[in-house]
Amino acid sequence: MKKRILVACVGIPVILLVLFVLPAPFTPALIAVLSVVGTYEALHAIGMNHPRIALYTAAVALAIPFWVYLEQPHTWGLLVLLVYLVAIFAEGFASHFRVKIDRVGAGFFFACVISYCLSSVVRVGAMELRTSYIFLPILIPFVVDAGAMFTGMFLGRHQLAPNLSPKKTVEGSLGGLVVGVVIAILYGLVFGKITQVEVNYYFLAIYGLLGGVMTEVGDLAFSYLKRTRKIKDFGRVLPGHGGVLDRFDSVIFCAPLIELLILWLPAFSKGAGA
Repeated sequence: MKKRILVACVGIPVILLVLFVLPAPFTPALIAVLSVVGTYEALHAIGMNHPRIALYTAAVALAIPFWVYLEQPHTWGLLVLLVYLVAIFAEGFASHFRVKIDRVGAGFFFACVISYCLSSVVRVGAMELRTSYIFLPILIPFVVDAGAMFTGMFLGRHQLAPNLSPKKTVEGSLGGLVVGVVIAILYGLVFGKITQVEVNYYFLAIYGLLGGVMTEVGDLAFSYLKRTRKIKDFGRVLPGHGGVLDRFDSVIFCAPLIELLILWLPAFSKGAGA
């Protein structure tokens, strides 16, 4: 527990520094680093240990956040994907078919899904009123995870999904959803004052509730992957948490939903005097 808290005390200020203080290109750079590490962890989990194919796949994961940031995904994206396809099939031929195509496909799937979903943070950062919105895709899954963990520790009685994650409880899950709603509303109070925008607290409550549900779905989804591969953690880069995927698995699922909710139900808007 001490290691988890220490990582949070260091990691959260770093994320806030990147999102709110450093120049805009640092945001896709942060997401790119997380995507590459997460993709490597997924490749290792599925047994894709071919070094050059792993490198090519990581390069795709690295490129996606910058395509999103530059808003020119078509030309450069098509070029990189074409080079990637030629390279991995050339490696397959050179290995005399020892490289399994199902693992190559799974690796590419994880690279695209992990990187593009985490890039929701980059896309939200390009929206109007970015200062009010940009932290929400990370904040909600983080606080829901924490709320579920602490509620489960003190009140948990009934297992939620014992075959996937024996420590998760129904009570913890409900507690996480409540924390998500409360923190989303408090976030609106704080950023409404800071940025002088109008706040729709009902929409923020929806962000917290639906984002909380998706957070828990993401957590269980990656627990499923770990159980099928018989591993406890995806990595060791974050003491007390495991790997990047162990910490950001819920963000991968929650962030795209928050992006969609911001587009469909904008919780912040400019006031009459803004």
